[in-house]
Amino acid sequence: MPSAIFGLVCGLALAMCAPFAGAQEVARAAPVVVLEVDGAISPASSHYLHRGLALANREHAQLLVLQIDTPGGLDTSMRSMIKDILASPVPVATFVAPGGARAASAGTYLLYASHFAAMTPASNVGAATPVAVGIGGSSPTQHPSLRPASGASAPVAEGDAMSAKRVADAAAYLRSLAQLRGRNAEWGEKAVRESVSLPAAEALQLKVVDIVATDVADLLRQLEGREVRLATGVQRLHTKSAPVIAFEQDWRTRLLAVIANPSLALLLLTVGLYALIFEFSSPGLVAPGVVGAICVVLALFALQMLPVNYAGLALIVLGIGFLAAESFIPSYGVLGVGGIAAFAIGAVILIDTDSPGWGVPLSLIALLAVAGAVFALAVVGMAARARRRPVVTGAAMLVSACGELVEYTGGEGWVIVRGEHWRARGPAQLKAGDRVRVTALQGSVLEVAAA
Repeated sequence: MPSAIFGLVCGLALAMCAPFAGAQEVARAAPVVVLEVDGAISPASSHYLHRGLALANREHAQLLVLQIDTPGGLDTSMRSMIKDILASPVPVATFVAPGGARAASAGTYLLYASHFAAMTPASNVGAATPVAVGIGGSSPTQHPSLRPASGASAPVAEGDAMSAKRVADAAAYLRSLAQLRGRNAEWGEKAVRESVSLPAAEALQLKVVDIVATDVADLLRQLEGREVRLATGVQRLHTKSAPVIAFEQDWRTRLLAVIANPSLALLLLTVGLYALIFEFSSPGLVAPGVVGAICVVLALFALQMLPVNYAGLALIVLGIGFLAAESFIPSYGVLGVGGIAAFAIGAVILIDTDSPGWGVPLSLIALLAVAGAVFALAVVGMAARARRRPVVTGAAMLVSACGELVEYTGGEGWVIVRGEHWRARGPAQLKAGDRVRVTALQGSVLEVAAA
């Protein structure tokens, strides 16, 4: 009997402690870190994800949710982000959200590379064909490798061959990611070769994504109890009641996102170089030198984050140098025209990337080239007008000027001309106090005659 009572008491004690044990288990649940990338994939995005993964590792998070809404972006930044995801000890769930968001181009690769892929209703994924930046070139969808023709094969142009290489490389890359994560590799290759897209419901049906969720909370509820294989082993997620850490972009990431823009980098470089040239040509103004130095340093910081064609950068600097030299060397516009041409060509080829939207707009190039042309024409016009003006200063103005002899003996003496004392030489019959006119300048001696 006593033993039965003792067992009953122990059972009641365990029952009373069970809720507290459950609460402690919830309190001990590893957190979930949430990042948001809204806009083009850029060096700032890669930096942001790298820092977010480092935070998740420090906080011993069980999951990192990367919420994206992107039209695509730089290939180099996308591959850097994928490398971080593949090497991460913390599983990553890429979530295309909110409603109406898209994971186009680079976003598709990120979705395929993540441990979990999720979308919201009314979102879409796809259109992962690499597009070359530049003027002209064939559309990837018209390339023979994308639309094979029957019969004898025609010779492939160099531009088509380059397009085929880009498409083949991108297709193989996305297929390898699909095979790694067990997703639909056939549709992924189709998204690269034919630029197709899918809404969320069809993406779930075709096993392109794993989950369709309305928001992050719904995503965490659906991930509860799922297992993910990592390098350290299989991990089971307990995300339903896990604390959420929202990792916001700091000022450095936002500044990098603004500066690492090809158009702004070109504008900063142009303004900075013109300001430095103006400072060097008129030393002592200080303000143009300070502004120019800051702009050039910011431009170089932005360009080192971007895929820059250094031949284009050299042509831009050379063109601005030619335009500045036009104001010092009488080239009759040759340096100005050459500078405008060099600047325009350099700006067009400055950014070396296959990602759409990352080239410098032709409208901005035209605006800066026209501004340079106006500057060169203004300088040439001012120089031409200056050459046509009569001389108003210097030794040449002494000829034909009148003065008064103050000392004069034997054909030599001193004369005051325009308020200055000069040695004078002239006819012997002249004397001190006579009005004379300067007929010539011989070194520092004035030839004079009677006025």
